[in-house]
Amino acid sequence: MEKEENQNSTSADQNQDTLKENEKSVETLTEENKQEADQEPKEEIKEPTLEEKIAELEDKVARTFAEMENQRRRFEKEKEDAFEYGGYSFAKEALNLIDNLDRSKHVLESDDKLKETEALKKTLEHLDIIKKDLISIFEKNNIKPIDSLNKKLDPNFHQAMMEIEDDTKEPGTIIQEIQKGFTIKDRLLRPSLVGVSKKVTIKEEKTEENQENTENK
Repeated sequence: MEKEENQNSTSADQNQDTLKENEKSVETLTEENKQEADQEPKEEIKEPTLEEKIAELEDKVARTFAEMENQRRRFEKEKEDAFEYGGYSFAKEALNLIDNLDRSKHVLESDDKLKETEALKKTLEHLDIIKKDLISIFEKNNIKPIDSLNKKLDPNFHQAMMEIEDDTKEPGTIIQEIQKGFTIKDRLLRPSLVGVSKKVTIKEEKTEENQENTENK
C-alpha cells in the first residue's frame, strides 16, 4: 500500500511539473508575439506640407470669388431686365386701346346710316389721329408694331389664323392682318394674328365631263 501511495504522489508531482512547463511555454509564446507586433512598422499619417495647405486655401479662395462674381452678374442681369422690361405687363395691357380704336372704326364704317356722311369722315379721321399718337408714344418707349403684310410667315412674330387661296402670292405669304403684333426692345410683346396664302385647290371638272356626255347622247 505504501508503495502504491508513493507511486501516485510521484505521478501527481510529474503532472504538476508538466503543467508548469506548459504555462511557461504559453507565456514565452505570448511575449514573442508581443515583440513581433512591436517590431511591425506602423502606418504613419502624412501631414500635408505647407505648400499643399497654401494651394488648398488658394483653391478655396478662387472658388469663393468665382461664386461671388456669378452672383454679381446674375444680380446685374436681373436689375437690367427689371429696368428694360419692367413695363412689359403695362405695355401689353395698353395695346387694348389700339384694338378698341380699330373695333370702333370698323363698327362705324359698317353702319349703313353713317356711310358717306361728313360726320363719319371726321370721326374716322380723329380715330386715326389718336391711333397714330398712341403708336408714336409706344415707339418712343421701344414698343414697335410688327410688319406683317406681304411678309413670309415667321412663327417667332406671327400666328396664322387662316389660310386664303391666292395664286398671286407664294404659299405662306401674309395677305391679311387680323390683329397687329408688337415687340418691346428685342422681345415679343404679342404676335400678329394673320391670314396666309395657299395655292388654289384644283378641282376635278366632273361637271363639264357630265355635260359633254349628255350633249353627245
